[in-house]
Order: sequence, then C-alpha cells, then structure tokens
Amino acid sequence: MSFTSVSLDDTERPDCKPGCAILTEPARGVAKEIHPRMPLALDAESLEPWLDAELTDRETIRHLVHHLPHHELTHWPVSTRVNKPEEDDPALIEPLEPAVP
Repeated sequence: MSFTSVSLDDTERPDCKPGCAILTEPARGVAKEIHPRMPLALDAESLEPWLDAELTDRETIRHLVHHLPHHELTHWPVSTRVNKPEEDDPALIEPLEPAVP
C-alpha cells in the first residue's frame, strides 16, 4: 500500500522557527475507533496533482485527488514511548505483544 500524508510546511513564520501543520479530516474506517479526526491520507496517484501549485479549482481537485480507501487503513497498539519527543527509533511503531493473562 502506498499513500501520502498531507501537511503544510511553513518556512516563513515571524519567529523564524520551523513550522508544520498536518491537515486532518473526519475519521473514516478503523480510525473512528481511535479519534474523531485523522490525518488526510491520499492515494499514491494523488501526490502529483496535490502538489501542483497551479491546480486551484476545487471541483478539479476533487476529481483528481482521492482519499486512501478506508478499508486499506489498519492500526495496532504501540508503546506509550511514542508520546515522548526524546524517543526516536523504529521500534516505536512495532505492535505491542498482547498481554499474557
């Protein structure tokens, strides 16, 4: 599965600090089990039209840019270490082992 998560990069902030905004939408599919909103995720074919600065007509964008189908979304529990900015390693997204009763 290939998809694009959509964000805006703001390099012209008044305080000169880097900035980024993640675009969200109402949650779809299994994402609704976690939160009422989710990051906007587009299918792979939507990347080029999404990045086209000359494409500004909303109806044209709606015809060329498509959500990742909700049936392709999945999730699993991960460590609470993901909540700590100082943590940064690939194991953060590994599924947690089920608890043994």
